[in-house]
Amino acid sequence: MLWQTLLLRKGAIIVAAGWRPCPPILHALCSDMLVPIKTPVQLPILIVSPALAGDNNGNWQTAWRWARLLAGHHPTRILRHWQTQDGPALAMLALHARRSSDSIAAWASAHPQRGLAVVLTGTDLYRDLAENPQAQSSLALAQQLVVLQELGLQALPSEHRPKARVIYQSTTMRQPVPKTKRHLRVVMVGHLREEKMPQTLWAAARLLAPEEGIRIDHIGAALDPQLGEQAKATMAACSHYRWLGGLTHEATRQRIQRAHLLVHCSRMEGGAHVLMEAVCSGTPVLASRIDGNVGMLGAEYAGYFPLGDTHALVALLRQCHQQGASSGGMLARLQAQCGLRQALFAPAAEQAALLRLIQDLTAP
Repeated sequence: MLWQTLLLRKGAIIVAAGWRPCPPILHALCSDMLVPIKTPVQLPILIVSPALAGDNNGNWQTAWRWARLLAGHHPTRILRHWQTQDGPALAMLALHARRSSDSIAAWASAHPQRGLAVVLTGTDLYRDLAENPQAQSSLALAQQLVVLQELGLQALPSEHRPKARVIYQSTTMRQPVPKTKRHLRVVMVGHLREEKMPQTLWAAARLLAPEEGIRIDHIGAALDPQLGEQAKATMAACSHYRWLGGLTHEATRQRIQRAHLLVHCSRMEGGAHVLMEAVCSGTPVLASRIDGNVGMLGAEYAGYFPLGDTHALVALLRQCHQQGASSGGMLARLQAQCGLRQALFAPAAEQAALLRLIQDLTAP
């Protein structure tokens, strides 16, 4: 336990903000004596994220949201890397087993008895754990493991599953906004990188004719310059496809609200933010059938297409457009199914799960 010394003198007090003196200290203030008083200083929860605000990606959104959810219960610090000289903390929550492995190893060495949780991403679960020694070591060092969707548990080595739990990420609910009836508005959100499989969307755009009335907006920065060139080529060839580049989080959410559908083509996901943001905006989803998406939307969801199957995606888009939002139509069916998942992504549910994790990490 760290302690902070408060020096009290008649007419002067040096204290932390918000401190209110108790009667014995008030008595000391009225004397001419210098009275040292010690009060406990609450150690922060350390959140290690390989991405910070400028990256505007899922890891940063998780770190920033968790800091807000813990506010009022625990002070927090967000760092890209942690070393011993960065100072003490009550516990560490490390996002990404591989990319945060140096911080995880340093913490476990410096504080072997202090709480350490590792939060597993899609690349951890569905690529790195099978082949990367640093990711494997992070699992062994962690006292608790966190996956962000229900099928993530199955991707863990069996010996580590007993210390794993699911914490669904959350977002604020937004009222559905009126959708245009002139065409079907589709949005895909995700930085241009191989894991997001944007090629599936581009191939779908080329199969669709402009006169079919399906308009596609694509949001995401070109992390891979070659993929950026392919996005530009698709936009030049298809008047109904627009690549908008990277947008702010708020602008992206507004576009999700206005869309009839969100398309999510990824090959690997740990628990995509954009899925819950669409679900909690009243915008149904068409998603690749991979564990990371099924773990978010449920096994019975009707809006899946096989990974990379452009023709299946186009068939679903046409079905949604032709049937519209009429009762019994595909669009209405998907919207109803998404509505049943909204409670999983409530901020209160994520906060309660996060506080239980901290309690378990800091229990004597």
